[in-house]
Amino acid sequence: MSKGNGHPYSWSAIFNGYDMEAMQQCGFPVIPDYLSKQRYPEDFISNAQVSHIWTQSLEQSKHIAKASRIEHVVARPEEMIGQIDGVLLARDDAENHLEFARPFLKAGLPVYIDKPMALSVSDAEALFALEQYPGQIFSCSALRFASELLLSDQDRIDIGEISHVTGLVPNSWDKYIIHAIDPILENLGPQGNIEKYSCIKSQDRTAVSLRWESGVTCNLTSLGALPTGIEIQFFGRAGSKKLVFRDSFSAFKKALVRFVDDSVEHPKSHRDRIMAAIDVVEKGALNNYESK
Repeated sequence: MSKGNGHPYSWSAIFNGYDMEAMQQCGFPVIPDYLSKQRYPEDFISNAQVSHIWTQSLEQSKHIAKASRIEHVVARPEEMIGQIDGVLLARDDAENHLEFARPFLKAGLPVYIDKPMALSVSDAEALFALEQYPGQIFSCSALRFASELLLSDQDRIDIGEISHVTGLVPNSWDKYIIHAIDPILENLGPQGNIEKYSCIKSQDRTAVSLRWESGVTCNLTSLGALPTGIEIQFFGRAGSKKLVFRDSFSAFKKALVRFVDDSVEHPKSHRDRIMAAIDVVEKGALNNYESK
């Protein structure tokens, strides 16, 4: 479990249901809040279960297991191999993803790697080099599937041809900017390589401007500790549309369902989409203070 990331609680609960008393002690008040607004079992995922859990703390693992109704707690992650048919690598410290994913990828198990999968294209390629078959690795920001961050057909008519897009997130670039990148790329589709970019950093804030081969330009900003929501805005000749993220439960559920469908049951490669997103992440994750 990585610091500040409650996904082991929330993702497991979206499959298994949850114990409200234990979940209220998870340390992430937003999780029991949005879970309590759902109907169980109708709103939860019914065709799969989280059956095993490992974290670096046995005490923490037991608490997650109680809160999210997980049957088995293991002392070492490798103990799960042979007992499971997929892995949720639910930690967002990208620098450790290769270490934790390696044994499961080598064992041929599909792995959902939490966002961002890597902070550089070379690190992402190292993970894909361990794939035993296309589609074994699944990774995204769940916000890629957030309905409120997807342009409608009418929105596209109102905007016209999209020429520019902005994305704004709180917290750090490394952990949060993927929440803007993935829904932006989901709306735009493939844009080709990044032709030009610049990066400015100040204290805990990072701002990147870039232009893809398509000609579309993009400004992305992580505001660190400054208060903001997650927002993206599309601009075209005819108008603009601002989209604001609101519904964590629905976004997480859709991403988990897609993992089961696209990696566990019917493997489908997401490599090109993932690599396009990581290419953008890298432009702010490294110490790029000058225009390239």
